[in-house]
Amino acid sequence: MPADRPHAAPPPAPVPSAPAPPAEAPTGPSARRRRARLIVPLALLIVWLGLGGAFGSYAGRLGEVATNDRAAFLPRSAESTEAARLGADFRTDNALPVIIVWESRGGPLDGTGRAAAEQALRSAAALPGATGRISPALPTADGQALQGVVQLRADLGRKTGDTVGAVRELAERVPGTTVGLAGPAAIAADLGGAFAGIDGLLLGVALGVVLLILLAVYRAVLLPLLVILGAVFALGIACALVYLLADHGLVTVDGQVQGLLSILVIGAATDYGLLLSARFREELHLHGDRFAAMRTAWRHSVEPIAASGATVALGLLVLLLSDLTNNRALGPVGAIGIACAVLTALTFLPAALVLAGRAAYWPARPAADGRAPVNAVWARVAELVARRPRALWAGSLVVLAALAALAPTLDAGGVPQSELFVKAQPSAAGQRLLSAHFPGGSGNPAVIIAAADRAAPVTAAATAVPGVAAVRATTAGAPGAAPGAAPLVVDGRVRLEATLTDPADSDAAIATVHRLRDAVHAVPDARALVGGYTAQQDDTRTTAAHDRRLITPVVLLCVLAVLVLLLRSLVAPVLLAATVALSYLATLGVSAVVFPHVFGFSAVDPSVPLYGYVFLVALGVDYNIFLMTRVREESLRVGTREGVLRGLTATGGVITSAGVVLAATFAALGVIPLAFLAQIAFIVAFGVLLDTLLVRSLLVPALVRDLGDRVWWPAGTGRGVRRAASASASVSASASVSASVSASGSGSGSGSGSGSAEVGPGSGG
Repeated sequence: MPADRPHAAPPPAPVPSAPAPPAEAPTGPSARRRRARLIVPLALLIVWLGLGGAFGSYAGRLGEVATNDRAAFLPRSAESTEAARLGADFRTDNALPVIIVWESRGGPLDGTGRAAAEQALRSAAALPGATGRISPALPTADGQALQGVVQLRADLGRKTGDTVGAVRELAERVPGTTVGLAGPAAIAADLGGAFAGIDGLLLGVALGVVLLILLAVYRAVLLPLLVILGAVFALGIACALVYLLADHGLVTVDGQVQGLLSILVIGAATDYGLLLSARFREELHLHGDRFAAMRTAWRHSVEPIAASGATVALGLLVLLLSDLTNNRALGPVGAIGIACAVLTALTFLPAALVLAGRAAYWPARPAADGRAPVNAVWARVAELVARRPRALWAGSLVVLAALAALAPTLDAGGVPQSELFVKAQPSAAGQRLLSAHFPGGSGNPAVIIAAADRAAPVTAAATAVPGVAAVRATTAGAPGAAPGAAPLVVDGRVRLEATLTDPADSDAAIATVHRLRDAVHAVPDARALVGGYTAQQDDTRTTAAHDRRLITPVVLLCVLAVLVLLLRSLVAPVLLAATVALSYLATLGVSAVVFPHVFGFSAVDPSVPLYGYVFLVALGVDYNIFLMTRVREESLRVGTREGVLRGLTATGGVITSAGVVLAATFAALGVIPLAFLAQIAFIVAFGVLLDTLLVRSLLVPALVRDLGDRVWWPAGTGRGVRRAASASASVSASASVSASVSASGSGSGSGSGSGSAEVGPGSGG
């Protein structure tokens, strides 16, 4: 490797961006000019306060236009989706069934117990949320259990839970029995309960965690409140725009998309705010005038913040290529949120900070001492990178590769219904009770849509399939009320229900659906389609795998394009994208071990790996953008090998703080008791910390240090060296500052009066 690598030495402090007087001096602007300069930030502040007051409430109103109907998020082109569309025509009423199971606590249920169950069903049919259609109470062969169906209105929305609760109360009047509720209505009720806290609880936890971290790290009173306020404004505007689009049917929003939007906006707005506020704090040391300090800070922050936002937004918009409706919904919704986060970080926060001035950092007010603050911790990290770059990047790659080798063992086959919720839910218990006494697929039959004149051969073919317990046609009467009635014919088609012997969410049931499709597709002129829960799960799994193969390279190309435009290089973008992709694979490897052995997940939702990839690649590149833009700035003065040390020292604290905040924000998703969100929360939180603490802190700086100016090839080859030669006087002038770094190695401040706060992450740029 090149022989010009410096030996162990503390990196010098970043060279001031521009010389400035040490304090506000009489030679500064006149009082009239100072007052005039307040007009723009005051106007921006008033505008944002008005927008926040007008649209802030929308952060808690997305639930009004959200739907948790799982049928709305099926693959567009899948066979099960077409079967669901045609099957909807067979509903004489828009109904959502709830299945009641009574299990005897003693011997077989007698006539009295069955009569009580029939009475409970009739009472349930009279509930305000019911359609009036019920089935009889059907016993098992041994008489140990009864099963009945009550049809509820599908348009109940948030009232579904109350109606299901009323059905349970009536069912529990049957003496000597244990009651379980299963089926679509029971699951919808549990989903509604799970998402009930998404408007208030999730936002409260996320904002509270962020505020506590900022207070602990920055030891300032006003700054965390301003950053949080900017995040709240961004979320309010984003939710208002999404509400408008969803209300007009342009996007589909469910509880998952709603929760991810909140976390994305809060996390991104906070990260961007920290980057700007840390650079402003640095410039306040170098400028006596706060307006000049903000101009410099904004000029050096706008490029990385805009590039970061573009990277995340483009990565999310690529989800529009997905065939899964909920993936496509997250794309534009998330991109809107990121755009709003960038907008507040570059307009509201600069205005608020310049108005507050040094008071924003009280009690650790930065003094205009003409010296850039130096973080002693990150100065020592930079010293380590300077001494042993090759050992660091080689060791980091070995660790990441070892973890990534476990990634193929992650099972993305779908979460069973019994694991859909993190905590025990009534619908899961009801499904277990149903499966214990009736065929495993009871309550979730496979649905067959076929030509009416071919109903008999299709029924015969389906009945002969191994794993199918029974096949019956949909009739115009109540479910099970007329076993021998003629099938209902709609547009020349019939609807058949095939009850499977295995649980609907099992691999055995999926294998049965494959055999069932082969059998009915082989019936001439039947035009048969197979849908239902099991078929939907299988189609979703297949579509998710296709989406990963399609979207993964497109996201990476978008990230590379932004990095090339930002860094004006080819080597650095490829290097950064490759390290982040490796970090993602390492995170999947850790998840493959943690999910089954720590959290008890037997598998992950098919969409989780794709979501994790989009979030981690886009968000992980963010921190490399923050680092490398500063490295490029410093390299133009002192050369790449010295510039990477200065960039790491200047940005290490703020980027680490931003990573911790983002990880904690995503971890807040754990308050929603859904396996999907819990899995996303862990993957993104762990992956962000891995990116922040290993990839950006050690791996990337060590690689850049080793490569030197070659990292900027082709446009930047030798550019930093030539600039370094022309800036030798400036480097010499900074020697005294470098000496002060060595003296501050024990953790002393920079003389700004901020004390130990200079050692913490808040001292970064």
